[in-house]
Amino acid sequence: MKEDSGKPRKAVALKYDRDRDNAPVVAAGGQGEVAEKILELGRQAGIAIQEDPDLVEVLARVPVGDEIPVELYQAVAEILAFVYGLNKAEGGGQKTEGGRRKAEDRGRRAEDGRQEE
Repeated sequence: MKEDSGKPRKAVALKYDRDRDNAPVVAAGGQGEVAEKILELGRQAGIAIQEDPDLVEVLARVPVGDEIPVELYQAVAEILAFVYGLNKAEGGGQKTEGGRRKAEDRGRRAEDGRQEE
């Protein structure tokens, strides 16, 4: 499927478990039909989708299974903070010791395409 600009849509899925991971990890990535499938699976799992064309371009270069580079920590931290806020507002996530919430193994999709609510 193509975007209005004629370029294939891209998507990257991140996962982060603050108890296990040193940094967010690229869980999946692709363009075209693969990107659409990533987005579809994310929607079905109730994962919020964030549009950020510049970030997805950089994240798409990180191999699946690798941690994101240090240079992207700030940008990804802002997205994760947004996700944690959504989880808290919706009562989602899992409680950890001390009562903090985490979004264990819940990914965050960065995509360049249509904005998802």
